[in-house]
Amino acid sequence: MVNFVLSLITIFFLNSTATVQNIEKAFLQNNPTILYNLFSEGSHINISLPEPIFFSDQLSSHQAYFMLKKIFNSFETFEFYSDKQPFSPEEGHLIVKARWSFRDKKNNDQFLFHVFFYLKSQDTRNSEESGTVWKITEIKAEKI
Repeated sequence: MVNFVLSLITIFFLNSTATVQNIEKAFLQNNPTILYNLFSEGSHINISLPEPIFFSDQLSSHQAYFMLKKIFNSFETFEFYSDKQPFSPEEGHLIVKARWSFRDKKNNDQFLFHVFFYLKSQDTRNSEESGTVWKITEIKAEKI
């Protein structure tokens, strides 16, 4: 029984780590397609970002992709890294906290945010992927 529980914890950690690495890669490469692949098809994503972006709304995955594409076209990432361990407020959910440093391409102003990604596990046993994958349901940020 203990081995089974340890196996589940290991799978849980490895899947969430891959998702966090993909989030980091998306920001470091200014690539909204990577984030789009982490959105759940057919559901909405809550996005709330402070000035200078100043955006808050609930979007479809397609709308979120185009909004993030516009952001990445206007702002260049200097650094983006997440905390070592995601926080799990309840079973099947994770909160990933990251630090995002970027500049406005128009005027070179620099900004620093804490960004929080709310992830929900989805069982994919009946699809091409197997096991559990993590999907972004919400993105919130605050200025540091």
